[in-house]
Formats: sequence, C-alpha cells, structure tokens
Amino acid sequence: MSQATASIENSPARNTAFAVLIALSFSHFLNDMMQSLLPAIYPMLKTTYSLDFGQIGLITFVFQVTASLLQPLVGYYTDRKPQPYSLSIGMGFTLTGLALLSVASSFPVILIAAALVGTGSSVFHPESSRVARMASGGRHGFAQSIFQVGGNAGSAVGPLLAAFIVINRGQASVAWFSIAAMLGMILLWNVGGWYKRHVAANPPAPKGSITRSQGLTRRKVNTSIGILLALIFSKYFYLASLTSYYTFYLIDKFHTPVQTAQVHLFIFLGAVAAGTIIGGPLGDRFGRKYVIWGSILGVLPFTLMLPHANLFWTGVLTVPIGLILASAFPAIIVYAQELVPGRVGTVAGLFFGFAFGMGGLGAAVLGELADMTSIGFVYSVCAFLPLIGLLAVFLPDLERYMPAKTA
Repeated sequence: MSQATASIENSPARNTAFAVLIALSFSHFLNDMMQSLLPAIYPMLKTTYSLDFGQIGLITFVFQVTASLLQPLVGYYTDRKPQPYSLSIGMGFTLTGLALLSVASSFPVILIAAALVGTGSSVFHPESSRVARMASGGRHGFAQSIFQVGGNAGSAVGPLLAAFIVINRGQASVAWFSIAAMLGMILLWNVGGWYKRHVAANPPAPKGSITRSQGLTRRKVNTSIGILLALIFSKYFYLASLTSYYTFYLIDKFHTPVQTAQVHLFIFLGAVAAGTIIGGPLGDRFGRKYVIWGSILGVLPFTLMLPHANLFWTGVLTVPIGLILASAFPAIIVYAQELVPGRVGTVAGLFFGFAFGMGGLGAAVLGELADMTSIGFVYSVCAFLPLIGLLAVFLPDLERYMPAKTA
C-alpha cells in the first residue's frame, strides 16, 4: 500500500466536501447516462442489423467484461500510485466509444464501440469511489450513496433520452451525447485538481498506523468477501434481466410500443436510483450488515410475483424491486472497504468490476436462454435469485471489531 493512500485513509476528516461529492455524482450521472444509451437502443440495433438475442447479449457482455476485467487492476495500481487526472482520461474513452457507435455500420464495430465505453467505466468507477471516500468526512455510506445515485439517475434518464431522441432520429444522433462526455471531462479535471491537493496536504502516515478490524482472521475476511461477491452475483444477474430485456418482455407479453416500454424501464431505473441514495445512510445509522441482509432477501416476494402480474402490476412491482435491491450496493462497498482497510481502490475496483462482469455474463446467459425458451421463462427463473441473500447471515458484525480511530 502506498504511503499516500495510507495517509488518506487516516487523515482526520472533519467536514464532508459536498462540492466534490456533488461533482462526482453529476459526473457519474453523465457517465452512466451515456453508457445506458447502449442497451436502450438495443431494439433499434436488433431491427437494423437483424440481431438475435444472443448477439444482443454479446454486446452487453463485451461492454461489461471490458469494464469488469480492468477495474480491479486500475484500483490496485492507484492504491499504490494515485492518478488524480485519470478520471478525465477515462471519460475520454467513453466519448470515443459513443462517437464510434454513432457511425457503426456492422456488428463487429458495435462491439468495439461497446468495449471503448466499457474501458471508460473501468477507469471512472474505482477512482471516483476513492475520491468520494476522501470527501466523505467519515460518513462513508452517505458519500457512496451520493456518488452512486448520480449513476443510477443517469441510467434511468438514458433510456428516456434514447426513446425520444435516438429512436426518433436514428443511430447517428448518439453523437450528440458527446457533448455530455466533454462536459464530464472538464468537470473531472477540476475534481482531479482537488484530489491532487488533498493528497499533497496529507503527509505520509507513520508505518503501521493504519487501523484495522481486530478479531477477524484472514480466513473470515476472505469468506466474507466471497459472500459479498455471491450477493453481487444475485443482485446483478437479476438486474441484467431487467436492464437488458425488460423492454423486450413488455413488448412480447403485453404488446406495448417501444416508447411505452422505455418509459416503464425509466420508472424501474428511477426506483433503483432512489434505493441507492437510501442504502448508504441506513447503513451508517443501523449497520451495513442489516441493510445488506434486508435489501437482497427482502426483494424476494416481489420478484416471485412479477412473472404472474398484468401490465399495471408489472409496473408497480418493479418499483419496490428496484428500490429494495439497489439499497444493498453502497452498503456492500463500504462494508468491504472496512473489511480490508487501506485498499479502497482495489476493493472498489473488485466490486464494481465484478458487478459489471456479472451484469454482462447475466445478459449473455439470459439472452441465450431467451432464444432457447422464451423471455417470460427467463423472468420465472430469475425470480428465485434473491434467495442467495440468505448467505448474509454469515457476515460478521464489523462494528464489534472496529477499534477507536487514531488521530
């Protein structure tokens, strides 16, 4: 671990840097809004290029896996050597991917564009999560929620913009969103300046001064990380069924027009955004283990009812599904960072990357399953995924092991 990172972890943070958190949240909004354009225009791409569900899943797989494989590496590297301006550079990859997507004329070019957008994500998420923790003033769950809600809000708005702009004006109109990428690059360059000053203002901490959770063996820590990753698998496999195939499900089962299906997707993603901002502060107040437990397992009754609901109740049920399920992620990130102190970037990269990877793998597997059976069958199978939340009972209560922080 670098001494610079160590000092960041242990510097006495007395005030939450709200301006930095808002800038990160808005940048996350722009980043995920642009990324969400890709799945939102799947129906258009499917028709234009005569793609099957397997190919649709492959696009998501390439995007998600590109992000998931690189994120832990980025986090691991920047734990040792912070890179304040890498956030802006990462947004540049997203800009390039969008520009290429707007002119792509074949399936392989679409895959390359998706990979570039994924690369931008791989840089943005671990580093911005680190900066959010720096700016938290000790309110780690709150800071993660503020940061993450921007991304969820962007993911909700993206399909709506796609429905009323890209679907109407065609694939070339994706290029208009490059303006948002350039705005994000400017904003993140300024955040990078704050990041650089923050590191410079905190001298290296003496060796061995980093506080660690006491009483937890390495085996217990590794087992807990494994459980958290299993919960991420459950959450993001289920989310993949909705973010990638919800519009197709509504069109297939209820014969809704594309724009109506996109509005339903917007409602669901809006609930996800609301759940994200709730989860972090609840974890700060009541304990992260209980938020994790309740959010993963608590969604089960609603997922079991969803495949049997009519159009109205389908729309209603996706609201508590998004709200409850999304509340887990900020708590999981902070819980994992407290399990492994001093590895903020590595942990953020691992969990964001694994989440992206599971989303991509889920999209590919579920797409093939939909081709072999039906889109309705996919939702019947995925309804049972939240049962994996039972594993949360084996997570330790970290509050019992946290020593008093050193000054």
